[in-house]
Amino acid sequence: MTQPSRLYERATDNGEFNALWDIRDGRTLFTGPLYYNASHQHGAPVFLAGLYGKFRLRLYGGDWLWCRTAIIPAGVPHELDVGGEPITVLYIEPTVATVDVFKPLINDSQALNGALVGNGGEIHFMRDLYEDRNKPDWTSEALHNLLEYAKRRSQVQAVDPRLTQIIDYLFEHGDDLTSVEILASQVELSSSRFQHMFSQQIGVPFRRYRGWNRMRQAIREIIRGHNFTTAAHATGFTDSAHFSHEFRKIFGAPPTITLRKLARLQV
Repeated sequence: MTQPSRLYERATDNGEFNALWDIRDGRTLFTGPLYYNASHQHGAPVFLAGLYGKFRLRLYGGDWLWCRTAIIPAGVPHELDVGGEPITVLYIEPTVATVDVFKPLINDSQALNGALVGNGGEIHFMRDLYEDRNKPDWTSEALHNLLEYAKRRSQVQAVDPRLTQIIDYLFEHGDDLTSVEILASQVELSSSRFQHMFSQQIGVPFRRYRGWNRMRQAIREIIRGHNFTTAAHATGFTDSAHFSHEFRKIFGAPPTITLRKLARLQV
């Protein structure tokens, strides 16, 4: 596909990989340069925004398309080609809101294979977060205010409190591998009923979501200064190779690229 002509709205940087991760309060934020992410599926819905220009997106192995913003529901396979330019990737957990919370953040959009792709939205806000990544911590309040604004403007569906109880438990116990039968019994549901409700309301099977949650926990450990092996063991992965394999499945790129040269780290 021929790349359209475009002028990026920023000066050339010094080539360093400067990125911000912020994982707390039921959200996961990455903002920084990315290159190519092979086909992958997330355990939570995600909002994407190209900070200085369009990026390429492919859904379900279809045609590549250019967009400035996109909303990808949990479990939807997609590829990204950002070409080394900065992009914001914002995930929201079901204990906070559903994918609908992102809709007010995108405009000039069209539905495509279960996703929304657009040419505008909350780009300036996301760009400010990226450009101020080396300043004192202010992302938490800013993101909270943005999501509260989005909630007021969207029709957010509530998740069954029995499911959110288990999700909260998993986030507090990242290495927990308790069987789904036992977890379901703790909220007085059968295993089959629990798994059906989970897939229906969260958008992905429980097993996939638990893998996503463990990955979030592992990234938090790395943000805190631990190496890949220590982070892997702390969150139930066999070793760093197992962690790297699962990271590729979830993000479509190796952790050595996505987690290097972090400029600002929040947990």
